[in-house]
Amino acid sequence: MENQINRLIADICEEGLRRGVFSAVSALVSVYKGNEYRRAVYSGGMTRTDGSAVSVNTSTYFDLASLTKPLCTTLCTLALLQQKLLSWDESCLLHLQTDLPSEKKAVTCRRILHHSSGLPAYQPYFSQFIPQSSSENKITLQKLILKEPLLYEPDSRCLYSDLGFILLGQVIEKITDLTLDQFYRTTVLEPLHLENSIIFSPAQGGKSDAKIQTAATELCMWRHMIMDGEVHDEHCWLMGGVCGHAGLFGNIWAVGRLCELLLDCWQARTVHPAFSKALLRYALEWSDNRSSWRLGFDTPTPGQSSSGRYLSPNSVGHLGFTGTSFWIDPEQEMIIILLTNRVHPSRENVKIRNYRPFFHDQVIEGLRRKQ
Repeated sequence: MENQINRLIADICEEGLRRGVFSAVSALVSVYKGNEYRRAVYSGGMTRTDGSAVSVNTSTYFDLASLTKPLCTTLCTLALLQQKLLSWDESCLLHLQTDLPSEKKAVTCRRILHHSSGLPAYQPYFSQFIPQSSSENKITLQKLILKEPLLYEPDSRCLYSDLGFILLGQVIEKITDLTLDQFYRTTVLEPLHLENSIIFSPAQGGKSDAKIQTAATELCMWRHMIMDGEVHDEHCWLMGGVCGHAGLFGNIWAVGRLCELLLDCWQARTVHPAFSKALLRYALEWSDNRSSWRLGFDTPTPGQSSSGRYLSPNSVGHLGFTGTSFWIDPEQEMIIILLTNRVHPSRENVKIRNYRPFFHDQVIEGLRRKQ
């Protein structure tokens, strides 16, 4: 049976390779049954499309892009809430600047996680910089975002925002007096023995490791190079590869293990030492009727979700711009992870939009046939 499921996942992924959706892919389906996880995994394709390409395997690292938001920044925020160093509904940006304009004082970590902070979705600040990574850029970008006028009154609507998560990552650093990657590694990853498997930008900021194989992303016209082992996101790259909205790299097994831990905590089978089951469950289940967002996590949008037609409405997950995604379904006790480099060699390739729901539907239909 497991061999059949592995073949199913391979067929669906190889269809994506044939369609030119991506050059590299790793996928994992994990179902909790009989007091254990039953997993199917596939990795295939080539890390890039030029002469430097090598075959993808389950140890290949992918730029996780915005999966950084739920899998790192949100979990770090929960750890600080657990320690009572943050509060859901107190002004969090005061940690960065004490003379905040009054409108910014209404920005809380709840509103950032819920994408209802009032901050714009994005601004192309990077175009004002020469393409050079430095610690000074973090200060400059922070000032630019803090000066940015709010687009709406906080908590009056939802607008997915990179800018809010950039600031939240910096709030975490200010409170802990550690860089975000240091706090994440010691607080979230080390108890799971994942500190060497989920990392920030492996080839950036002096952290190059020749043993790590990465799937390349875009040929960047601003940086004049193919991004390979360095984060695709321009603002994260400017700040040294560590940021609250992007920067994580991981292989399929590590991302799968972290998602299994989240499902186990959600279902009260285990607990993470950094945050309680109740606190995690609150973040995963808190909602209002204005958007699909929970706190740091998204849910399927009825009728038009990239997760397809079959995940339960209570599922949580997230997408990454580079072509990554994960979904955790507590009702079906199922995790589906898709890691790709769909932006290689260009972000103009948007075939992933149709492929994502196809992938998830084919996986779940196939699992149901095998039962």
